[in-house]
Amino acid sequence: MSDVKLQLGTIQQRFTSPSSSAMNGRALLLLLIAGVAGRARHRRNLVQLAEMISCVQPGVSPLRYNNYGCWCGLGGSGKPVDGVDKCCKTHDQCYSTSRSVPECSSIVDSPYTIVYDYTCSNKQVECSDTNNKCQAAVCKCDKAVAQCFARNPYHPKNKDLDKSHCVD
Repeated sequence: MSDVKLQLGTIQQRFTSPSSSAMNGRALLLLLIAGVAGRARHRRNLVQLAEMISCVQPGVSPLRYNNYGCWCGLGGSGKPVDGVDKCCKTHDQCYSTSRSVPECSSIVDSPYTIVYDYTCSNKQVECSDTNNKCQAAVCKCDKAVAQCFARNPYHPKNKDLDKSHCVD
């Protein structure tokens, strides 16, 4: 759990600190260097998802979706409270489905450890054709949730929602 908080802190720093292009370049370089360590794969995947959200919604902090509603963040249960929350439920289900892709089945903590290739241009995300089947499946899940967030209104009242509201 503390590892996840550390990773969210890294994402928060990356996406909320005012910085120049040089600072962004240094941050990217540090992320690439950190990626050499085995434990950094999870962090890199979270950063990729956060970058996709920022691609589709420039100027929006991806962290606003963490701990939103009943499904956004760690775990999830109950009926989604709105469209954004439904995006997260669908994303969780997409990740569960990706675990059945043969290339994903032998990977520990898949799909959270999968790093894939994608591009961002004009608020559009494209998953690379060079991704293997597992990477493609996870990239597709992340792309879909980023696009879903952009289509649905965000309701601040659902941020840090009391989980007693999360019933079927």
